[in-house]
Amino acid sequence: MQDNKLITVSNFIILVTILMYIFQTNMENGSLFLGLNVFFLEANLWYQPLSSMFAHGGVGHILMNMFVLFQFGNLIEKYRGVKTLLILYFIGGVLTSLLSFAFMQLMGMNHNLVGASGALCVLLGYVALVDTYQRKGIITWVVIISIAPVLIGLPVAWYAHLIGLAVGYFMGKFLR
Repeated sequence: MQDNKLITVSNFIILVTILMYIFQTNMENGSLFLGLNVFFLEANLWYQPLSSMFAHGGVGHILMNMFVLFQFGNLIEKYRGVKTLLILYFIGGVLTSLLSFAFMQLMGMNHNLVGASGALCVLLGYVALVDTYQRKGIITWVVIISIAPVLIGLPVAWYAHLIGLAVGYFMGKFLR
């Protein structure tokens, strides 16, 4: 039996994310309904902490995020198993969404959060914990992708990246 490396849970999540992005872009106000925003509380759109992980701000945004998921999702899936990947990505991703939303509320921000970046940073935080050789590079990279876009005026939820990194690191302590 041949081991097909393309048939993985990580790659299935990528496929579902791409399909959801197509759905989002063809739905009236798709980013608003599927992103995480004030309607989470005001209109009882309780699904938003999860759906925001599948919504994206553009083709470049989704391509970049899915490239990172392909790399790190498949890495975790191969070496730590599907269960660890699913716990980190979905539970860590939703937790990161909720903490990011709480941060926004605390700071008086009224943004619409879209993208898998927070969940991906959970994966990166986990890898930073378990692979000490890669730790400094991963942390540096997350800080760069969080701060550099803001410095040039891009609307990046830098706090979601940093929160996700911390969530992944601490979740990893419990999963080990």
